[in-house]
Amino acid sequence: MDEALLRSLTPGVLAVLVRRGADFAAAEDAVQEALVEAVRGWPADPPRDAKGWLVTVAWRKFLDQARADAARRRREAAAEEEPAPGPAPSADDTLQLYFLCAHPSLTPSSAVALTLRAVGGLTTRQIAAAYLVPEATMAQRISRAKRTVSGVPFDRPGDVATVLRVLYLVFNEGYSGDLDLAAEAIRLTRQLAAALDHPEVAGLLALMLLHHARRAARTAPDGSLVPLAAQDRGRWDTGLIAEGVALLQAALARDRLGEYQTQAAIAALHADAPTAGETDWVQIVEWYDELVRLTGSPVARLNRAVAVGEADGPRAGLAALAEVDPALPRYTAVAAYLHERDGDPAAAARLYAEAARTAPSLAERAHLTRQAARLNAREDR
Repeated sequence: MDEALLRSLTPGVLAVLVRRGADFAAAEDAVQEALVEAVRGWPADPPRDAKGWLVTVAWRKFLDQARADAARRRREAAAEEEPAPGPAPSADDTLQLYFLCAHPSLTPSSAVALTLRAVGGLTTRQIAAAYLVPEATMAQRISRAKRTVSGVPFDRPGDVATVLRVLYLVFNEGYSGDLDLAAEAIRLTRQLAAALDHPEVAGLLALMLLHHARRAARTAPDGSLVPLAAQDRGRWDTGLIAEGVALLQAALARDRLGEYQTQAAIAALHADAPTAGETDWVQIVEWYDELVRLTGSPVARLNRAVAVGEADGPRAGLAALAEVDPALPRYTAVAAYLHERDGDPAAAARLYAEAARTAPSLAERAHLTRQAARLNAREDR
């Protein structure tokens, strides 16, 4: 069974059912039932028109459920004439599904889960494993999200910024469980880029590719984190870097700068440096200035403080850090790094230990703990 084919067909099949009048929740359930039948029957008797087969079976599943549910009799009457089986429409409604799944009334986590299920074609079990939560918990989250969007017109104008934010959140979940969410986010964003000619979509895809290119070098054989400056750049994926840079250059040439293009430009400058010492930190600071202007993001201000510390020295970095909210995640880790570079290992060790206690992941906690231990050992000599 070609699982990749089923996943690629899922959003289009779901979109056809919604176009025909099925509400989102019922349509999604019907598509999942059709997929189960496909898994059972296709290996022995594959259809000539895979999408058409799925549309026909899913539509019948929907009608069967509608007829069995007295509360849906009005919809049943409107849908009583079952379309004849045949080739599925060639129109791609995947784009509308992106906008539907990024409905503003959904929480970010629910929007991400619904996008992975409806557009990504992933199972509830896969999504739950990726988020390290019980399958029942994820099923409830997806069910609530489906009910929320069921009454939303399928052709309502969408908000590109919301869709991009959802995909960005998927990517930032990184690598966990049995599903690589970063790779899944890239796959979904490629779909969106193919359907929508928008510089920020290209910018987000470029950003993902440039970050993903460093994946192999991010961890040591024992699973510990390897900071950017210490990574073996020979292990970076030059093909992904080249693709990301080309996408970014084309997007920037359209002169409609946005936050994802700006972040991609920063990532491209890191990728362009043969060694950490040759990084163009001055230009990176300029891009962070642009990012802060565009978004006002506290995280951008925090990262800018690091860049200023590299470009103009640790004292300048600490001065920039003083303008950032200390309650921000990773603030203390940045302060530790800058204090170490400023020649204050005692303060740096204390701050690394403090940062480790609130680190968002076990790997980051272990890394910060090692940094504190390294400096404390140096002080004891």
